[in-house]
Formats: sequence, C-alpha cells, structure tokens
Amino acid sequence: MTLEFAVDPELTETLRAQIVACWTDVSNAGGAVGFVPPVTMDDVLPVAEKLFAAVADGRDRLIVGWATDPDSADLDSADPDSAQPRVAALATISDGQFRLTEHWRKVKRVMVHPDFQGRGYGALLMAEIEQTARRIGLEMLTLDCRGGTGNDVFYKKCGYVEYGRLPGALRLSADDYRDQVLMALSLTE
Repeated sequence: MTLEFAVDPELTETLRAQIVACWTDVSNAGGAVGFVPPVTMDDVLPVAEKLFAAVADGRDRLIVGWATDPDSADLDSADPDSAQPRVAALATISDGQFRLTEHWRKVKRVMVHPDFQGRGYGALLMAEIEQTARRIGLEMLTLDCRGGTGNDVFYKKCGYVEYGRLPGALRLSADDYRDQVLMALSLTE
C-alpha cells in the first residue's frame, strides 16, 4: 500500500470533512495534535477552519497523504481494487509572516491516522515535508512537540535537533503538565 502525496490540494468539502475526521481520530487515539481526548468533530472543526483559511490565503502549505484502505473496498464489486483512497497523513508548513524569518517555516499538525500507523507513513510524511520545503527554497524548518510522547525521538530520526525545551509549558489537565520540545532541521547542510 503506497502513500500518494499532494501539496495544497483543492480544499473540497469532501477533503475538509476527511481532514476533520482524521484529526479527530488522531486526537482520540492520543495523538499530540492540539487536543486532549475525548474530542468530537465539532471540537476540531473551528481549529480546522482556521487551518483551511490559512491554506486558502496562501499563508500555510498543506501536505496530504492518501492511502487506499482495503477495508473500504466495495463489497458488491468483483474488482478487488475498488477501495477508495482516504486521508492517511497530513501536516502543514506555516508561514510566520515576518520579513526577517522568510527563510524558514514551522511544521505543524503532523499526523497519521491510527488505521495507517506502523507502516512508516510518518517518516514518509516528514520526508515529503522536507522535499516541499526545499522546493520552495526554505533554509530551515522548526517544529515543537509534546514531551512525554516519544515524538521527539521520532523527529530526531528524521534529522531534527532539539534546540530548547519549555518545562511544563503544555497543560493537558489540572495535574498533567508536559514540556514543549523545540526542534529544528537545517536544509542548507
């Protein structure tokens, strides 16, 4: 099963709904993408609408990876390849809109749908993000991640280096504070 990427795909109603569904499922599976479970699509939608507006305005770049889910095959069809592709992974490259930082961008909302995890799609998504950044002439990418998830180890394997940590910066609940881990990838080396 391959992952097919598109950068800045047309934000149809179908794609918007798939992104909100993916984001909700990732959040409810414990993914560190801005929410603490449980969340509903109605919780995610207002944040997703801001993402869609930033992409539509050209401020942010959206990278979407589609995969064919064998479980979605048309059971009435004799064609085993009748399965429909669905959003399996996505991320954004966000513009800080500051003239002195035009040479770099921040990677946000890196997620792989739980149905597609364990297949190397996260590494493929990170490679696509890097290739896209190089194509648009960026010199560096940054990201931050929630401490205590192991995501910093994953990003290190993708070439990112930790350059800072804000202890207790993320409050998940009244008694659960996590570090915000700051990481960067040079694209000039």
